[in-house]
Amino acid sequence: MSAPYAVRVAEDPADREACFAVRKEVFVREQGVAEDIEYDAYDAAAVHVLAVREDGVPLGTGRLLHGESAAAKTGGDASVGSLGRLAVTREARGLGVGAALVRAIEDAARARGLTAVDLRAQTHALGFYERLGYTAYGPEFPDAGIPHRAMRRAL
Repeated sequence: MSAPYAVRVAEDPADREACFAVRKEVFVREQGVAEDIEYDAYDAAAVHVLAVREDGVPLGTGRLLHGESAAAKTGGDASVGSLGRLAVTREARGLGVGAALVRAIEDAARARGLTAVDLRAQTHALGFYERLGYTAYGPEFPDAGIPHRAMRRAL
């Protein structure tokens, strides 16, 4: 049985707008992240992925930073990408959308010759990423007022 959603790279402006709408719903409305820090200069060069329901309703998103964009988040290692802004709508949680988005981002990283992916996980999501093969490192730190830990997975 196939999943009731599809995951794809967000290529056109409508897809990117859908990605931003999911981020606004999850990060700004649900988690109280200030809108002016949710969207940043990295969005322009990032690879965005989008999960959509069969009827086209957006369910989740995430992004991959690579090259110079990722350097500040990965310790300057050009072979490591940075997974970020992973968000799944409330209605889609528990359906495997988050894991599918992570795998799509990893596929995009491999296609760009990257050897690992770093991310900054909200501490409540550590178990989710650990189940996908990520390992936490370094101390806990706040980001947008929310506790996070750095994590990495070799590809």
